[in-house]
Amino acid sequence: MDKSKQETVVFEQKGCVKYWKDGQLVDMPLGWELIPSGDPALTRRLKATAPDYWVVKRKVGNRFYGVGLCVPVGLAASLAEQLKAERETPEYQRKLEAGRKRREKEQEQYKQDFEAAVLQFLDFHERWHDLAVKFAKAVTEYTTPVGSGTVARTETIPIEDRARAAVIAWMRHNTTNYDHRYIPRTAGKRREVRRELAQESFVLLKDYRRGNDVPPTCPLQKALARISG
Repeated sequence: MDKSKQETVVFEQKGCVKYWKDGQLVDMPLGWELIPSGDPALTRRLKATAPDYWVVKRKVGNRFYGVGLCVPVGLAASLAEQLKAERETPEYQRKLEAGRKRREKEQEQYKQDFEAAVLQFLDFHERWHDLAVKFAKAVTEYTTPVGSGTVARTETIPIEDRARAAVIAWMRHNTTNYDHRYIPRTAGKRREVRRELAQESFVLLKDYRRGNDVPPTCPLQKALARISG
């Protein structure tokens, strides 16, 4: 991509054929078209090739989602044809397969590392070691899939913090009534409820860490029993 190019970010308004740019409602430039997101390789080439372009986003709540690029008409079709030809070559297919295998290997390694971090956070007494292993596997399988959007996929915090947050989130959904609980739509209430349930989860974990007697009716054991069928 040409480093000298300055990206122009505009925002699509749902239900409107115009766009917001610099606080004003504007039309797409004459002779341009919107190319939807979905093909990262095409997007990269459009940015590198187009003399000018708009990055189009849509705001939903406090988040921004990519919509696509506005570029001169015909440019995308030409580049798409080039990409199609390249993707049909044996060299590209070999590269694709090598990349897939590399990602699978990286994902499997991450799952192992994450499961170890969860086990370390649980720190169950040796009496409850087997349950801890089962628990760690359940949390790992639920939170580590690529694209899951869970805290386990967040790279901005250490893996130890991800493991801790993932355990508490798993327990919130599986050992409490959180998913069926009515929570008033008032500012901060959902966060308050989550804090309360997190404290309950820490109290529950404490018995396993100390090696105390815990009945099979414990919410954690019942949740793990449901998963194993």
